[in-house]
Amino acid sequence: MDSLPTVSRRALGRATLARQLLLRPSPLGPEEAVHHLVGLQAQNTKPPYYALAARLDGFRPERLSALMESRAVARIVSLRSTVHTHTAGDAVALRRLVQAGAVERELKAFRKGLAGVDLDRLTALSTAYVEERPRTPKELRDRLLREWPDADPLALTVAARCLLLMVQVTPRGLWRRSGQVALTTTGEWFGGPDGEAAAIDETVLRYLGAFGPASVKDMQTWCGLTRLRPAFERLRPRLLVLRDERGTELFDLPDAPRPDAATPAPPRLLPEFDNLLLSHADRTRIVPAELKGRTWTGNQAHRVFLLDGTLAGLWYLEEAKERTTLTVEPFGRITRADRAALADEAERILRLTVPDGDAYDLVLPS
Repeated sequence: MDSLPTVSRRALGRATLARQLLLRPSPLGPEEAVHHLVGLQAQNTKPPYYALAARLDGFRPERLSALMESRAVARIVSLRSTVHTHTAGDAVALRRLVQAGAVERELKAFRKGLAGVDLDRLTALSTAYVEERPRTPKELRDRLLREWPDADPLALTVAARCLLLMVQVTPRGLWRRSGQVALTTTGEWFGGPDGEAAAIDETVLRYLGAFGPASVKDMQTWCGLTRLRPAFERLRPRLLVLRDERGTELFDLPDAPRPDAATPAPPRLLPEFDNLLLSHADRTRIVPAELKGRTWTGNQAHRVFLLDGTLAGLWYLEEAKERTTLTVEPFGRITRADRAALADEAERILRLTVPDGDAYDLVLPS
């Protein structure tokens, strides 16, 4: 361990920002970016759009909506047993990969409410029901309750969510046209039989490409799986091995970008639940220790902004008829130069996301 090169927290942050397409606007298209980033957290409907607006050069939300309508990307429960937007290939492959992790743990947590329920029959019945036409969670729950009236209603819907590979069909998730959640199977939505689970070794490499350098525990936090050490050990001869300032062993792709710690990091406005903030066990490369917990209030995640590559405050949107107001609230005092750069970035996001012809206001600290 003592012979391993040490990488500073600031340098780790710059490396991760580079992989996350946040140091400079990327020329990638939305589908390429979703694949490179190994999905976008999509617990709410708008975060994927703001995540790509922060990362891509000239991104327009309608482009992601078009990909959803064409079924090139879709919303599905996957990493950490939460909803993500994935490419069609990743939607099935990554969900199958993480099934034995957080997804199974979620199902196990509801076992008491499933006493007497035949899970094989529940799977078959649910599959036929949602493939007949997309069903809302309430419709699915009501159908299962007719079969098992004594079961816990929530446990029944959780069981279906965990046992079936289901996507949230459009118009759910479309830009400014979103509807209620309706579900069908991946086989029905994408057509043809489902593919195999993603290979764990390949997924390790993809994770490092999007979030590295990183530890084994970091990746386990990202995906919800455990016991990943053997995969990293198999790959060790192909990887660069480093350590952070605390002595934690980190792995990385040898040819991945690792910018100098002094590389400028422009302000970036990120949505709630952005994967940049959720994909490491040690998040201090982006979130200073003294700001831990500031991105949440109870169960509600906030939109955040970065200054000089680290968390620096929150931002809010008020969308009234034909007028949008974006308010920026830093956690502390900011310099005049940072204020000007933050204003430029906020204006860029507003121009990309506010409907043509609508007015917008930007409220910044004085």
